[in-house]
Amino acid sequence: MALLDELNAQMKAAMIAKDKATLTVVRSLKSAIVNEQIKVGHDLTSDEEKSVLATQLKQRKESVAEFKKGGRDDLVAGTAAEITFIEQFLPAQMDEAEVSALIDQVIQSTHASGKSDFGTVMKALMPQVKGRADGAMVNRLVKAKLG
Repeated sequence: MALLDELNAQMKAAMIAKDKATLTVVRSLKSAIVNEQIKVGHDLTSDEEKSVLATQLKQRKESVAEFKKGGRDDLVAGTAAEITFIEQFLPAQMDEAEVSALIDQVIQSTHASGKSDFGTVMKALMPQVKGRADGAMVNRLVKAKLG
């Protein structure tokens, strides 16, 4: 519940400052968290809250890509600001070098040798990078390393 408390504080501050952009994103995040609570039927754990935020972040990153493709630069800036806001609640993201080193460790520990071991490597790797690395990047790096 600490995240909801933090979001409530951010919402009050945004209301006082009359910051409509922040207020909109805070309300969106609160709504997503409450909807997930209703869906699972209990208060969310910290990991579940982070998962909801990661989903919201991913949606916004996909939106930015679509806006750029469509030439909607006016929407890119606002969505980029939302991304920055959401990232403050998530753990620092791992870069490609860190993920690559972790993949090497997992490949060595699972004795993976080729493409047929992709599932084994991903199963061992994903819990270690969950919420800290983009799944598409992890997928791409594992495929490259397994040949």
